[in-house]
Amino acid sequence: MTRHGDTVWRVCLLSLRHDADAQDAFQDTFMKYALADAQAFEGEEHRKAWLIRVATNVCRDLLRRAARRTAAPFDETAACLAVSDDPETQPGSSLHEVIDALRSLDDPPRTPLYLAIYEGYTAPEIAKLVEAPVNTVYSWIARGKRQLKEVLA
Repeated sequence: MTRHGDTVWRVCLLSLRHDADAQDAFQDTFMKYALADAQAFEGEEHRKAWLIRVATNVCRDLLRRAARRTAAPFDETAACLAVSDDPETQPGSSLHEVIDALRSLDDPPRTPLYLAIYEGYTAPEIAKLVEAPVNTVYSWIARGKRQLKEVLA
């Protein structure tokens, strides 16, 4: 958790947009890691990739469960709260603007774009993580960059 906790937290928070939901996903991810005795890792990169993949799946499961409920999981009010324009909480930080803009994207391209930009994964590596064709990942990243540019403009 010390080595990869920050990465898993960012994946969860980026996918779910709410601290409480992200905390649940974070905890579930590391619980699955603790219970994965039979899982043999080929190194730290493989362990990190496995944790990112599990975190992504846990977040998707949480979103699916929320979608099955009668109320929508994220209404417009909640979306507005997740993307803060308050200068007190984000004093002149362009990094916060980029993170908020990235959170506003759909998934995909949000997760592949995050993995490419912030985690430094290549498209073939992302394709393995999200179990998608490489060319599809390239398309998601290009689309995500284009949408991010529009949001930030």
